[in-house]
Amino acid sequence: MKSPLRKRLPRELKGEFGKYLVVFILMVATIGLVSGFLVADGSMIHAYNEGFEKYNIEDGNFRLGERLYRGQKEAIEEEGVKVYENYYIEDSLSNGSTMRFFKNRTDVNKVCLMEGKLAEKTGEIAIDRMYADNNELKVGDTIDDGEKSWKITGLVALSDYSCLFQNNSDTMFDSVKFGVGVVTEEEFDTLNQDKLQYNYAWIYNEKPQTELEEKEVSEDLMKAMGKVVTLESFVPQYQNQAIIFTGDDMGSDKAMIAILLYIIIVIMAFVFGITTSNTIAKEAGVIGTLRASGYTRGELLRHYMTLPVIVTLAGALVGNILGYTVFKYVCADMYYGSYSLPTYKTIWNAEAFVLTTVVPVIIMFAVNYAILHQKLKLSPLKFLRRDLSAKKQKRALYLSPKLKIFSRFRLRVIFQNISNYLVLCIGIIFANLLLMFGLLLPSALDHYQMEIQNNMLAKYQYMLSVPVSVMGGSNKLEGMLDMLLFSHDTETDNEDAEEFSAYSLNTLPGKYKSEEVTLYGIHDDSKYIDADFSDGVYISQAYADKFLLKPGDTITLKEKYEDDEYSFKIGGVYDYNGGLCIFMPQKELNQTFDFDDDYFSGYFSNSEITDIDSSYIGSVIDLDALTKISRQLNVSMGSMMGLVNVFAIAIYMILIYLLSKIIIEKNAQSISMTKILGYTNGEISRLYILSTSLVVILCLLISLPIETTIMEVLFREMMLQSISGWIALWIDPMIYVKMFGAGFVTYGIVALLEYRRIRRVPMGEALKNAE
Repeated sequence: MKSPLRKRLPRELKGEFGKYLVVFILMVATIGLVSGFLVADGSMIHAYNEGFEKYNIEDGNFRLGERLYRGQKEAIEEEGVKVYENYYIEDSLSNGSTMRFFKNRTDVNKVCLMEGKLAEKTGEIAIDRMYADNNELKVGDTIDDGEKSWKITGLVALSDYSCLFQNNSDTMFDSVKFGVGVVTEEEFDTLNQDKLQYNYAWIYNEKPQTELEEKEVSEDLMKAMGKVVTLESFVPQYQNQAIIFTGDDMGSDKAMIAILLYIIIVIMAFVFGITTSNTIAKEAGVIGTLRASGYTRGELLRHYMTLPVIVTLAGALVGNILGYTVFKYVCADMYYGSYSLPTYKTIWNAEAFVLTTVVPVIIMFAVNYAILHQKLKLSPLKFLRRDLSAKKQKRALYLSPKLKIFSRFRLRVIFQNISNYLVLCIGIIFANLLLMFGLLLPSALDHYQMEIQNNMLAKYQYMLSVPVSVMGGSNKLEGMLDMLLFSHDTETDNEDAEEFSAYSLNTLPGKYKSEEVTLYGIHDDSKYIDADFSDGVYISQAYADKFLLKPGDTITLKEKYEDDEYSFKIGGVYDYNGGLCIFMPQKELNQTFDFDDDYFSGYFSNSEITDIDSSYIGSVIDLDALTKISRQLNVSMGSMMGLVNVFAIAIYMILIYLLSKIIIEKNAQSISMTKILGYTNGEISRLYILSTSLVVILCLLISLPIETTIMEVLFREMMLQSISGWIALWIDPMIYVKMFGAGFVTYGIVALLEYRRIRRVPMGEALKNAE
């Protein structure tokens, strides 16, 4: 014969079907999304890691000012590496973006063809898939530079450009304005050879086993190369953002999404615990009778824990099925919207199953067990008397008789349900934190773009391609002659143009990766930079904010490829957020780095310079270049923010619905009694719904400063880990209005549902359990 307790389970499920259905849906959505994310993340990380061997990805690359001679190549390869040509040419396209052309690859950094075919003849090109998506290009379309055009034959992922960094020192990759493509060797030879970059890749004969070993080996290799050739750049794989940024980012996402899951599960577990406690309160007489009839605490404990655990398990299983079938594509599309990843195959992820099924069930079990174990400690007599307080309350909290009866009644409702309201407040804080993040990032990026536009150093910064011999070649005479020739060829008649010197150093490695800092040498009477250098150098506002620096501090930087270190005293902070920069007198910079007194490496200008040969212009920093970081973050995270907002509002609505429902059910007898006394449904709603309304409004207001404090920490940590450069936290005051409005409107919908519930409470409820 079935146990009477087992027979009660279907009836309890039917009676509380709305509650269990809502929680089940939230579990399925949460676990499904997290499962899909972990499956897609794990499968893509596997494909990414597998690609290093599958596509023979380089162990590093270096660039020279001229072609590598056979003797030089042999001397470098004696250091235990194999060197490959990986030349490229960059061209500005008519759509306002830059395309980096490579030859079709067969030996190193191979290409993953995702759609169409590779270029087979002149006039054809296969371009990066993500660049194509962001510029609405497809196979069969044509791109051009105004003079020459190429037909797109295929969409590809270049294994050494899983993240589209144009330069390794860039603050952020740019898949909108920068793309890579491969053409035939014959087509490559027809491109402008004046723009040819002598880039080489190397593969170790014996690969280092750890990053520390790779660092030591690469430093030795760089020193050995420096004796043979003059390096323009040297980037080992572990420092190559175009290769490693993707793997680092995907790995860090996993921890964040798992924490999100567990926070939601814990909140849901507390909700279950409170609802079950409410059920125990309603069925106190039944429990007392069962205990008196011989049922043990353990049997009752197992009974009341059964449904929460079953619902969690069912939600986890259905969520996992959806994760592997539907949500994995949603999450994969998010990654494909940010990174140029190769095609992946779905891989069974045992860890994802444990994280999304086993752990949530354990959390639900543990929280419910703790709450119910404490509740069921009471004696059978206490249950029969409906006295469920562990400690006898000496007296009710005093309320002044000067308060109106309705006000006192509402306060009593609040005090009687304080534990429910506490969970509600925690849930509101968490849901609002998610909502704030979803609303904040687009707003902060828009503000960053406006700030950049309003405090640019100049409308244009021209960084010139300075001869290597000028930058520190061993032959001083050759350097002086090259400087004279360079100065002559880069003269301009533009009246806006102002010369400056520039040099790059790196921050010292520490908790976060080493970052490049640009040093500007400024004219004493500069019309672009207004700074008094008598107390020391000036640093940009972005540099000060990122590393928490202030005037009077001393900063130490090092050469990127050498051990030399330089220290500077900060004399002031310059209002510029476009990058990590140091400003100093031009003479001081030239002397510090042993340049000629007349040395300069760029121009500030508020108008375009047109009378310098393009071969002498290395890069142009304008508004488009400075807003690259915010533009890319909008592309990468725009769709995710909408999902976060919907998710936050859903959690908020479900929590308020469940807890409001509990409060009304807990007070059903009192509500019924007030109806008998002649109170209308509207008046009763003012007592119970308005009480919850006041708590919700209070929680919404209290949550705002708490979330702001938490967000300051989270946003800073996110920016420190995810980008070079800096975006300062800025919270638009309208975000608080939107958050409060969204919360209040959401609660309004729930309140209407609860009003219907109050109307349905029968007057006969007051006669139940009457003593």
